[in-house]
Amino acid sequence: MADLRAQYAGLKAEIDGAVSRVLESGGFILGDVVADLEAEVAGLCGAEHGIAVNSGTDALLLSLMALGVGPGDEVITPPFTFVATAETIALLGATPVFADIEPTTFNLDPDRVTEKITSRTRALLPVHLFGQLADMETLTRLGAAHDLPLIGDAAQAIGSAQRGRPVGRWSALTTLSFYPTKNLGAAGDGGMVLTSDAGLAEKLRYLRFHGSKGTYRYKYVGLCSRLDALQAAVLSVKLPHLAAWNEARRANAGFYDAAFADLPGLRAPRCLPENLHTYHQYTLRVPDGGRDALRGFLRERGVGSGVFYPEPLHLQEAYAHLGGREGDFPESERACREVLSLPIMPELSEPQREHVAASVRAFFGA
Repeated sequence: MADLRAQYAGLKAEIDGAVSRVLESGGFILGDVVADLEAEVAGLCGAEHGIAVNSGTDALLLSLMALGVGPGDEVITPPFTFVATAETIALLGATPVFADIEPTTFNLDPDRVTEKITSRTRALLPVHLFGQLADMETLTRLGAAHDLPLIGDAAQAIGSAQRGRPVGRWSALTTLSFYPTKNLGAAGDGGMVLTSDAGLAEKLRYLRFHGSKGTYRYKYVGLCSRLDALQAAVLSVKLPHLAAWNEARRANAGFYDAAFADLPGLRAPRCLPENLHTYHQYTLRVPDGGRDALRGFLRERGVGSGVFYPEPLHLQEAYAHLGGREGDFPESERACREVLSLPIMPELSEPQREHVAASVRAFFGA
């Protein structure tokens, strides 16, 4: 599903040089290399400010903290997502309120969000899953009508856009992950919060540094969540290649789309015309209980695949106290039964992707 060694091999001299310069400088926490990365990523994503932190999970947690989310508050988010989206809400004593997804994009359905808004709702937290933005035009209008800020979870969507607007321009706060397998991945954990609100940016810089500015005076109760300069150095080398890597992902997706167009037994992912998709994952739907059989067939032919995600959050033990039951969110539950992601990495060679496509077609007898 990813070939991090191949990516490193192609950039080895640059990455080794950048890491060596940090080691020689002795400056390992924040500093100029981090500040430069913040500015470059923010500019790419259409935001005024970037605040680098030590993971995509902390980017979510700090964003919620910056908005003052806490006990008694509710934040609306989908149950079909990685656990960090709901986990960070719960860690602050607030309640994750789940709303179902659209079947076409796997993203938060604005109509279902409307049903969940109460007087306790403090924010909306859509997830731009697999590299395609949620319906941000509608969600933005909905948030404005109810005076609710949006936090866009763009852990899988760096470089994505909707209606010509890059991902960082759509939400009050947008969060990124630099987990190694992401479209822009570090050599370890890393994350960033994007915003064009100078006040929120300033608060986030305090919050990531124990609530201070590096002195012994504390304005807020904060965290230790600073991006290492070593990770920033690696990311700075990779960042100029991101656009080409995303384009390679789109090319691989187009190849798969054409290869699977005549297969009635599966549904290829659909990119809505208003979206610029970055295909962090290329995720099929295999209905009628065939997903696991296809996955086993691909494994026998040496093809990797992934199930993101096998169980929705409202049915997980950790969130049982919220009272979720099977049938509450049918689209999320159906997605968990049907989704299967294929290799889409930019390092995928033409023979490899042909083998993947031929293997899928062979399963369906084509």
